[in-house]
Amino acid sequence: MADHVADSAAEPLIAVVGGGASATLVAAHLLRRTGPVPRLLLIDGRGLHGRGQAYSTDDPNHLLNARAANMSGVEGDPGHLLDWTRAQGIEASGEDFLPRPLYGRYLRDLLDTSARARPGHLTELTGTVLSLDAGPAAKGWTLRLADGTSRAADAVVLAVGNQAPGRLPWAPPAPRYIADPWRRGALDAIDDDAPVLIVGTGLTMVDLAISLSGRRPGRVVHAVSRHGLLPRAHHPPPRPPEAGLVLPAEPMTLRELLRWARLAVRGNGGEWHGFVDAVRPHVPALWGRLSDADRRRFLGLVARHWEVHRHRIPPASAARIEALRAEGRLRVHRGRVEDVRAGAGHGLTVRVGTEGGASELEVGWLINGTGPAGAPATDPFLSSLVTAGVARPGPLGLGLDADPGGAVRDAAGRPHGDLFTLGPPLRGVRYETTAIPEIRAQAAVLAGRLAALGRSPRRQVERVP
Repeated sequence: MADHVADSAAEPLIAVVGGGASATLVAAHLLRRTGPVPRLLLIDGRGLHGRGQAYSTDDPNHLLNARAANMSGVEGDPGHLLDWTRAQGIEASGEDFLPRPLYGRYLRDLLDTSARARPGHLTELTGTVLSLDAGPAAKGWTLRLADGTSRAADAVVLAVGNQAPGRLPWAPPAPRYIADPWRRGALDAIDDDAPVLIVGTGLTMVDLAISLSGRRPGRVVHAVSRHGLLPRAHHPPPRPPEAGLVLPAEPMTLRELLRWARLAVRGNGGEWHGFVDAVRPHVPALWGRLSDADRRRFLGLVARHWEVHRHRIPPASAARIEALRAEGRLRVHRGRVEDVRAGAGHGLTVRVGTEGGASELEVGWLINGTGPAGAPATDPFLSSLVTAGVARPGPLGLGLDADPGGAVRDAAGRPHGDLFTLGPPLRGVRYETTAIPEIRAQAAVLAGRLAALGRSPRRQVERVP
């Protein structure tokens, strides 16, 4: 075999690893641009192109956690989602919290309509990417898949979304433990009225409690977390700070940041919803001003309190949760799971440590509802990139390290010119990066960077006999 170098007249190929919102929004923004654009190969291990795992639920009681006015998939067109719902014959306003299955349909349609505008530019592939190798002469990448095949690409976008929940520190007996509740069909195994314990009390728990209680009217759901805090509910449209936000000067400590936040809320008449929404676009800048030591303190002492105020739930979901608690069908415990062992019959005995000691719960099922893991080591593919030196963990081990434009940094801290990421993998860099508005803005910027490849086809290396 010999290397033959030839000029390729074909458009460059961008491989996008992922099939959810991050991948869809990158593809849509790129395909909707004017002028030459590269070809796209979307590779999703679940075959859920467009919808992804987050929006492939079929439970109509799972609602978006943001108002429709904020959920357009197209940067610069805030009414795009509502225009789509009207075209579907669905009456909705910007204040509505739409069902997640409906939003999944919207994302799928956005991908389809964007692809139709560029015939032949989008290919969808169902497959699991195991590794990423630098191409010949360090040009492009080779993606190796679990089925033994490989794909070559000029550039790669890691649009992998949220990772599965991290492993819990104990090993519950199978089969009554569900490690990833968002895996398709994961909850189908829970087919009796036995109590269920969910580890975690955040957004994942809310959806699980609503689904599990709806399937079995007599079922009791327990939820346990260190703080025992539940997400707050959205109020009517919040009032933003009248005088606008004046960000603290650099540098600053965590103590100074918290004092500034308290004063800003006080200056807004105590209305914190508006402050939280107003500060949200500035979180990456504020996060970047903190020292690593203060970031660690934030994660340990403040993060959970920020999350329950920042990641709020629709009024309808909040009302359902309150009703379940009032009926005794949802019981929230503040503490830690210390041990799990086989109980009487087919159940589990779970010891929960609290400030006052410990108690035991007899349940039939245990679910890891702690939410997405943050460290790349928990994901085999991302972990392989770190091991190979192609990437390195982000600050404090969260996600991947990248430059401000999403170019992934290698083990030495050098940003690649042809390997990018967006959304949840940037949590260590940006902290707030998991919601549609943030991902949409990142996708639009990244699309411009990728479009430049469409104007400058690479010299490709081909292997020939």
